[in-house]
Amino acid sequence: MTATLEPNSGFPDADKAFHVEQHGVDFIPESERWAKPRDIASMWGGASLNIEYLVYGAILMGFGFNFWQALSLIVIGNLSWFLVGLASLQGPQTGTTVFGSNRAAFGPNGSKVPAFFNWLTQVGFEIEGLILIVGAALVLLNKAGVHSSVGLKIVLIIVAVSIQAVLPFFGHATMAKVLKALIIPFLVIFIVLFIFTALHAHPGIKAQPYVDWQLWTAGLAFSITLSGLGWTECGNDYSRYLDVAVDKKKVVGWLFLGTAVPEMIMMTLGALVFTFIGSVSVWNGSNPFEAFQAQHAIPSWFVVIFMLFVIVQLFGINSLDLYSSGVTLQALGFKLKRYQAVVLDSIICMAITFYAVFNSSFSIYMKDFVDLVIIWIAPWVAIYLVDWVLRKYRYVPAELQKTDRTSIYWSAGGWNWAAVISLGLGMVAAISALNTTFRVPSWVNPITVSTGNYWTGASLSGADFSVFMGMGVGAIAYLILGTASVRRQVAKQNELLGTN
Repeated sequence: MTATLEPNSGFPDADKAFHVEQHGVDFIPESERWAKPRDIASMWGGASLNIEYLVYGAILMGFGFNFWQALSLIVIGNLSWFLVGLASLQGPQTGTTVFGSNRAAFGPNGSKVPAFFNWLTQVGFEIEGLILIVGAALVLLNKAGVHSSVGLKIVLIIVAVSIQAVLPFFGHATMAKVLKALIIPFLVIFIVLFIFTALHAHPGIKAQPYVDWQLWTAGLAFSITLSGLGWTECGNDYSRYLDVAVDKKKVVGWLFLGTAVPEMIMMTLGALVFTFIGSVSVWNGSNPFEAFQAQHAIPSWFVVIFMLFVIVQLFGINSLDLYSSGVTLQALGFKLKRYQAVVLDSIICMAITFYAVFNSSFSIYMKDFVDLVIIWIAPWVAIYLVDWVLRKYRYVPAELQKTDRTSIYWSAGGWNWAAVISLGLGMVAAISALNTTFRVPSWVNPITVSTGNYWTGASLSGADFSVFMGMGVGAIAYLILGTASVRRQVAKQNELLGTN
């Protein structure tokens, strides 16, 4: 996947590699639309050949699945990348970010509700990356004879936060260029890891004698959310640099090729690695990379090289989250330049990472985090896409930039209550079908309770239909509550666009 056009060749410096990007949630003029669908695919591809997905595959095995059960979850879960493709088709037409476009569905003020949830989500993913960066650094230092301590972890967190802010500080074109450049070296390093894995993996070994269908649905929710679903709220942040007349099929196709395929491979590799490296307790502990430290199948020299590559890559991956969280802060109404929002986010991430590193295991952090993401993002993406379809796939970009009553998307006081109420109903529906890692009263999640047979520790052993309940209820509620108001706005859109 190589690009034929480099970022901003011949275009202004508003989004030029290794220059500070000047755009935030504002409209991207067509003269600055430098990207092609394969450029977006290569950027996402650089993010998808990612150690995080290897860890997710191992954590899936830690649920208690055997390799073949985990593989089914990996393949089906990654089909959710089609949602990211669909949720990237608004950017070329609107020329703005996801939560700039989202003002049409929710209203300029109402849009701030899911935008706030998105900001929390991006911060959560940033913290995940920082935890793994610190974990990889600790493995390297341990091999050098430096043992872990509270002071060492504090220093590593501060250094990691400072470094990770660099790429998103520069902005979109810089990240696209760097992430594309990472594809080949990381493809090589993961191929070498696969060779070692092929020599030692035992895919036929079952993790436990029997896994019921309820646990399988919980694994599916985990896989769906950490693959495509969890990125749906970021798609247009990058696709807005595509030409307005871009082929929609190419956008979806290239994005799926650049994301789902490498992620399936990476998660499968993680599941295979689990079969011969470490144990459930190690992978479910505070630092999953300790599994590479306490084994002999993979040579120590390769572990050192691998951890160095992992750290570099995680900084690249975290740049996507930090960039999106920065423009989301702008969408929330903070009067900050995009790069100033990056600095603010970095400080907040550092504070929360201190707590996460010292107070939880990584797998529990991820499972709890996935539950919280599902609750809002499943109904939100359904409402967002239904609204787009009802508008016949069109917006008025200039009106999306207005945040006062002069905008045709203003609705009632800046709130489209049909969307806000539908989001609330979808969130309740998602909670009602959520299999959480923390104890939740049975009256909160009756579907999970009704499909479960017993309580195990702090986890409910019922089925998890949260993704499907959240999306289904959110979409149906919005169709019922919002169709009439959207049709009125479509009539105004057509007047402004000069179409029928």
